[in-house]
Amino acid sequence: MTDDATLAAHWQDRLTELALAHRVPGASLAVLRPDGGTGDGDVVEAVHGVLSHATGVEVTPDSVFQIGSISKVWTTTLLMQLADEGKLTVDRPVAELVPDLRLATPELTAAVTVRHLLTHTSGIDGDVFTDTGRGDDCVAAYVARLSGVAVNHPLGATLSYCNSGFVLAGRVVEVLTGQTWDEALGERLIRPLGLAETCTLPEEAVLRRAAVGHIGRAGEQPEPTPVWGLPRSAGPAGLIVASARDVLAFARMHLRDGCAPDGTRLLSTGAVAAMREPQAEIPGAAAYPHAWGLGWALGEWDGEPVIGHDGNTVGQSACLRVLPEHGVAVALLMNGGETKGLVEDLLPEVVADVAGVSVPAPPRPPAHPPAVDSTRHLGTYERAGQRCEVLDRDGELVLRTTSTSELVELHPDPVHEYPMIALAEDRYLLWVPESAAWSTVTFYRLDDGSPYLHFGTRATPKVA
Repeated sequence: MTDDATLAAHWQDRLTELALAHRVPGASLAVLRPDGGTGDGDVVEAVHGVLSHATGVEVTPDSVFQIGSISKVWTTTLLMQLADEGKLTVDRPVAELVPDLRLATPELTAAVTVRHLLTHTSGIDGDVFTDTGRGDDCVAAYVARLSGVAVNHPLGATLSYCNSGFVLAGRVVEVLTGQTWDEALGERLIRPLGLAETCTLPEEAVLRRAAVGHIGRAGEQPEPTPVWGLPRSAGPAGLIVASARDVLAFARMHLRDGCAPDGTRLLSTGAVAAMREPQAEIPGAAAYPHAWGLGWALGEWDGEPVIGHDGNTVGQSACLRVLPEHGVAVALLMNGGETKGLVEDLLPEVVADVAGVSVPAPPRPPAHPPAVDSTRHLGTYERAGQRCEVLDRDGELVLRTTSTSELVELHPDPVHEYPMIALAEDRYLLWVPESAAWSTVTFYRLDDGSPYLHFGTRATPKVA
């Protein structure tokens, strides 16, 4: 087996080469080598670039990045700890745990369960980033406003990625522990795992070697963002700040069947296994992710199960992939640029090298796209944060997206148009220049006949 120093030098060269090609200002890579599934292998690290173009401070292995929605797996882990303690079950109605809960309808309020929240099937419109201030009551104040958030789809009818639901999940943690989400995370995971470089608040991040997000137009060098990140109320959905090695330490706890490095059990083996069980399928999905478990995104590479999550905040992106049967995990943290393109180029090489597993190539346009009747897809689709218009341009299908979120002022171009290439009657590809990657668009109907568009793991109902 290649020694750690040689392997680190190789991945250092590849990370630098690919990050420069994809205009990524700074990146940190950590790889847990195979160990037969025990989670006790060696960690190999590589870094690239700078924490900010404004300061030129270099990225080091202890640098911290915003890991975004990878935080959702941590929030799920907190809830599963509480389930181990008998304080909830995943099929318990949330309203029984948060008695003052009021959602868009009384029926939804009474019926939505913790499982719905953790599998993105609650129907609560997901991309709502209400700023409720910096106080310790910010999550409670956010949840108090959910009665004004629309229903995206009927309860359990489909999967639509839901940040709002995970903030509510974080509120469950707060009610059951009597702590803020941040405090519960520190007491139950950060400190027991010895994660010295992990925190949640900006005043904690500035005490560390912290990356700054970068944004910009496609094809241009990104520039530092004008703000640090998302409102504090979004914490349970995506505000953890960590080094790549700390992200791997969290993954290692799951590979060790819920045990910390000193042997302390933080999560039962049953809870670890339950989080990996498929709960909801993603419409039109490929090899990864094709389904959601409890918190984890699920897939299969080369016949091997893979679990993971991605994260995106204001100008920062993160990727975590875990192959449980090999004891392998890969964390890649980035602060802007064509991050998806970097992941798609680098990750297959890393996984093939350390695990001998082939990562399936993402869908690509066929040489001869099939002839399809796409007229029935024309129209307007809308959800919280985005309006999608499917247009006919001289016989070509075009998707025009318009950002309508609270974060619209942070988008250099809130309106984008993407030519669509048919893969099948209801499945299309489009090229996203901002991330230098292809994305899939799927058209489908719910059991009640309602037409939807699925793009970016979000279900978007047709409104006109």
